[in-house]
Formats: sequence, structure tokens, C-alpha cells
Amino acid sequence: MSTDILRLSSATRRIAPVEPQLAPPFCLALLVASCALASFALACATPFAAFAVLAAAMLPLSSAFLAVGTAWLVNQAIGFGLLHYPFDANAMLWGLIIGLAALAATLISSIALQALRRCATQVALAFALLGAYCTYEFVLFAATPFLGGAGDFSGAIFVRLGLLSLLWLIGLVAVCELVRQINGVRRGHAVS
Repeated sequence: MSTDILRLSSATRRIAPVEPQLAPPFCLALLVASCALASFALACATPFAAFAVLAAAMLPLSSAFLAVGTAWLVNQAIGFGLLHYPFDANAMLWGLIIGLAALAATLISSIALQALRRCATQVALAFALLGAYCTYEFVLFAATPFLGGAGDFSGAIFVRLGLLSLLWLIGLVAVCELVRQINGVRRGHAVS
């Protein structure tokens, strides 16, 4: 794998609501807040593929991994600490698999965005989400022979959760655009 993906410059960032030095804490705060909201509202349907795409579009890969990994930790803390997920080996292993799937989705998002760097942002984000979501679901499905739950992977559920991820990504990008607009006005720059 090319090391270019590890050093996504600010010139190739697809989403830039804040100055480059503020992008990691902004993305982290946005993903943690979104993950907390999604964890309470959706429990096991947290849209990690959407989170992965957003992080990959804003940050270098190592920072994107950190942001998505932190969101995953928040999800697990809420699940086990507040939603009373069972403290058994199966639930904990599923938690780890979800974390691995989220990180794999982040990697695929970064690769897709880098490969599509000459495409329009909307097109690149759409393909990155498709790749991230399929990767995320594949990693989860690959664990079902060992952990059970294959029945939760019906076509209808796959499509519903995919659409949910799409809606979350649209919402997250809209928040970023709103922040970019506010920052442009605050700095006194013309907002395009």
C-alpha cells in the first residue's frame, strides 16, 4: 500500500470545515457526539461506515483511525455501561469485531477517497461510503460462524442500515458545511 494515504494533505481533504490544525479535535468531537446520539437512539445500528467516511475525508489515516476508534469506545461504554449489554464473552467479542469492522471501513474509505481524488466530492464520498459499508458488513458477517447472528444479515436489514448510514453521512457533511460557512463568515472571508 502506498504511504501517500497515510499523509493526506490539507489540499486533498474532501471536507474542511475548520483550519487543518483544528480538524482532528473537531472531527473527534463531532464523531463522539454523533456516536453517543446514535448509540442511545439506535443501539446496535450505530453508523460506523458513515463515521469512517467522514473521518477519512477530513483527516490523515492515523488520525481517522483514532477518531473512529474513540467513537467506537464511546459506543461500547454506552452499550455496556448504560444500555446494560450483557457482560459475556459473546457480547464482548461482538464489540471487538464491531471495532475492527469500523477500522477496516476507515481504511477502505481512505483508499477510495485517495483513488477518487480527481472526482467530485459527492461522487467520491458516495463510493467511499459504499466501500466502507460493504467492508463493515463483510467483517461483521465473517464473524457469524463463530459468534452467531447470521440471521441478522437479511437483504432488507442490509439495505435499511445502508440507507441509515447514507442519511448519517449526509447529516454529518451538512454539519461540517454549516461550520465551514460560519467559520468563513467569522473570519470575514467570502464564503463560496
